[in-house]
Amino acid sequence: MPTEFILAGMQYPKEVKIPLFLFFLSMYSLTLSGNSLILWVVVSNVQLHKPMYWFLCHLSILDMSFSSVVIPRVIAGFISGGKVISVGECISQLFLFHFLGCAECLLYTLMAYDRFLAICKPLHYSNFMNWRTCLILSLGTVIAGCLNSMAETVLTFRLPFGQENLVDYMFCDIPAVLKLACADTRLNEMVILVDIGVVAMTCFLLILTSYVYIVAAILRIKSTEGRRRAFSTCSAHVIVVGIYYIPVGLHYLRPTSQDSMDSVICMLYTTVTPFLNPVIYTLRNKDIKLALMKQWAGFKSSVES
Repeated sequence: MPTEFILAGMQYPKEVKIPLFLFFLSMYSLTLSGNSLILWVVVSNVQLHKPMYWFLCHLSILDMSFSSVVIPRVIAGFISGGKVISVGECISQLFLFHFLGCAECLLYTLMAYDRFLAICKPLHYSNFMNWRTCLILSLGTVIAGCLNSMAETVLTFRLPFGQENLVDYMFCDIPAVLKLACADTRLNEMVILVDIGVVAMTCFLLILTSYVYIVAAILRIKSTEGRRRAFSTCSAHVIVVGIYYIPVGLHYLRPTSQDSMDSVICMLYTTVTPFLNPVIYTLRNKDIKLALMKQWAGFKSSVES
């Protein structure tokens, strides 16, 4: 195995190098700022100390971590010598990327289950979804993601590698690394397809099932304001799930087809989705908007005084 890898990075005309560099830098900065704002607002407002916002904070932490695993390395690729990555860093990046991705996939399912209980079982909600349960479920997503990613990482790097060290991608990911292996990788590709396919599809079907029951329950609400509020709360989650699952499915359900479009697809769920999550939840959630306005009003009054 080589002592280091070289990341091919994005393919782009020279004249767009600076705009691309600024784009990734600004998106990363905004992702950290937006998700940190969500954490600050939820923690500082007692009214938001509810299971729904606990999971939202968990999502913000995962989004910031997910972006931090990938985007700094992409940004470094625009700088001379920034495309070189050690074997240890490559293994760590691959492990963390799939660990956080799997944990986030499971968390979306928990968030759908939380909304299902809140809307379909409101009288039993506080019993089902107490703080102890929230903590156990959140830890469960982290442990499951860690175990899943560990298996995938070991399966990938157990293969023999030659001296070829050019990873034809923006960062170390399984399909790109498998191309450098000096052995038959069909078993790896099949396991990855089944593993990611089973996890993603199971989570997606559970989310879909939850929302079938949720929509049926909402339609039975007699109050127009009640239906509007319920749809508004759930629509944010549906949008976020859509912009996460669609590009992930397009990328990993065809693992041997690494091509130029994969860079665009990857950019969606590693750069755009973590940035959009706090924006969507802020715009679509009345409680978050009210808490933000309250915090802003308090900040203005403290400055003026």
